[in-house]
Amino acid sequence: MSGYEERRRSQAERDAITVEIGYALFSAVFAAAVLFGAVAGPALLFELPPLAEKVTLRTGLVLAPLVFLVRVVSVLVRFRGGGQPSHPGRTSPDS
Repeated sequence: MSGYEERRRSQAERDAITVEIGYALFSAVFAAAVLFGAVAGPALLFELPPLAEKVTLRTGLVLAPLVFLVRVVSVLVRFRGGGQPSHPGRTSPDS
C-alpha cells in the first residue's frame, strides 16, 4: 500500500463526519427546495400561459437536483480539505 497508512478513526472523528453529512444533506434539500419554489412557484401558484408554465416547471425540475448535488459536494469537500484551522498565539494540540 504505497504510502497509505490505515488508521482507525476516533469516535469524535466519526461523529464529526456524521454531523457534516447530515448538515450537507439538510442544507442541500433546503437550498434545492427554495430554488425550486422560486423558479417553479409562479407556475404552481398563478395561471400562466402553457409554454411559460412548462418552461418554469422544467427549469425548476432541472436546477433543483443540480443545486442539491453542488451543495452536498461543496460542503463535504470543504470539510475533508479543511483540516484544523490555525489559532494564532495558541499552542497547537499536536505540538
